Amino acid sequence: MHSHFSRCNSIRVDSGCWVAYEKSNYSGYQYMLTRGKYPDHHRWSGFNDCIRSCRIIPAYNGNYRMKIFERSDFGGKMMELSDDCPNLQDRFHLRDISSCNVMEGYWILHEHPNYRGRQYFLRPGEYNKHSDWGSMSSTSGSVRRVIELKQTNQ
Repeated sequence: MHSHFSRCNSIRVDSGCWVAYEKSNYSGYQYMLTRGKYPDHHRWSGFNDCIRSCRIIPAYNGNYRMKIFERSDFGGKMMELSDDCPNLQDRFHLRDISSCNVMEGYWILHEHPNYRGRQYFLRPGEYNKHSDWGSMSSTSGSVRRVIELKQTNQ
C-alpha cells in the first residue's frame, strides 16, 4: 500500500469486516471497518490519515469465548467472556488486562469503556502479554465480538 499513496483520505467498505493498520506488516494503530463509507479518518476513529496495511476478518458464525487475565502469562484474576462487554471495570472490576486466551471467535478490545479509544483485533490464540496484541499498555475498557454489523456509515 505504501508505494501507491502516502495518505488515506477516505475508505469505502463494500462487504465484510476489515482491520486497517497504521503501519505496514499489520502494526501500529488498528481500526475495525465494517460495511459503509468513511469520508475521513475521524469516521474510522483514526488518530491520523495513515493506513499502510489491512486484512479481512474471516466470516465466522460460531460461538464466542475468551478468557481475560489481570496479569501477564495468564496470572491473577481471570474472567471468561462470551458476549460484548461495554465496561470491563464495572462488570469485572478490572482496569488492566495483561493477557488473554481467545478460544472462539474474533474480538476487538478497546482501550476505553463504551468501545472507544485504541482498538486491538484479537483472533483465536494465546496472548501472553498486552504487547502480543499490539498495545503499549494493559489498560482496557471494553471488548466486543466481531460480527457482521448493520450498515451504519452510509
